[in-house]
Amino acid sequence: EAQKEIYEIAGKEFNINSPKQLAEVLFDDLGLPTGKKRSTAAGELEKLQGKSLIIDYILDYRKLSKIYSTYAEGLKKYIQKDGKIHTIYNQSATQTGRLSSSEPNLQNISVRDEQGKEIRKAFLPEEGCVLISSDYHQIELRMLAHMANETSLIEAFKEGIDIHTKTAMDVFHKPQDEITSQDRRSAKTVNFGIVYGISDFGLSEQLGVSRYEAHDFIERYYAAYPKIRSYMEQIVKDCEEKGYVETLCGRRREIPEIHDKNHATREFGKRAAMNAPIQGSAADLIKLAMIHIDQMMKDAKVKSKMILQVHDELIFNVPKEEVEVMTKLINDGMVNAMHLQVPLTAECSIGSDWYEAK
Repeated sequence: EAQKEIYEIAGKEFNINSPKQLAEVLFDDLGLPTGKKRSTAAGELEKLQGKSLIIDYILDYRKLSKIYSTYAEGLKKYIQKDGKIHTIYNQSATQTGRLSSSEPNLQNISVRDEQGKEIRKAFLPEEGCVLISSDYHQIELRMLAHMANETSLIEAFKEGIDIHTKTAMDVFHKPQDEITSQDRRSAKTVNFGIVYGISDFGLSEQLGVSRYEAHDFIERYYAAYPKIRSYMEQIVKDCEEKGYVETLCGRRREIPEIHDKNHATREFGKRAAMNAPIQGSAADLIKLAMIHIDQMMKDAKVKSKMILQVHDELIFNVPKEEVEVMTKLINDGMVNAMHLQVPLTAECSIGSDWYEAK
């Protein structure tokens, strides 16, 4: 359908997958504005949304093409005689220490778009079983609060306050009853941006505001949480001296970029130094949780199986008669895997397929 609409707007058929032919249609035939490189990369096309409906159809076409080739067709070759797909987990393939998945990659099937939802519905439990999914809630922000020893954030987590709403109040200088859903979404971007060492330019791009406003938001954030600024500055300083950073469990990541002669590369190194201990500690946590839960399952002599790990989420194949015991076991294993200054929270959901379980 998307392909048909693209051809109709273009007034001709062409190879949509050819950057050269696509650029000719968009910039020559349709006269859409272009940068110096006439790029048809997704990021550049997104900037053209609203200029022509063809852009929306092209982005949809690419998404659908990827889903078809990667999942609808791509997954078929991995189905074993038992009707199951057995992915490979790589222990040390990422710099942050997170597990990665390959042959096939089952960690990139998004639950946020309609196509990804449909793919997840194809993953079923064994007969007589359900799937239980449990994931950590705002784990990286909790790690940041703990590692920075930021009292205000620690207390907010202890009291069960919505962190994004609190940040919106601090950043936008509004009382809670005036915070809109858009304010909360923007605050969420600020919160996670800080974790990744975002610049005022990067934040301005994500929020669609001026660099001045973005800079002001970041300054207000640090004014509300001063120990986070101190922590970030100290982490960068330590990394410049040692050449590496460490997670809570002592796992090191070397960051040679922090000493690079190129300014942009050094800035990347600084951002990596800020983020790696937080994301890496979250990776350590989920692995500890997996170890603890595995032992708890052995001790309980259950038939349930841990079958998937997707970043901060664990998925289990659970006989229906073990749902109650496994729900408690999984929750206990996750929230007690590591003891921090903030409470760890995990939420279990149950479903008859992978999508429903999420």
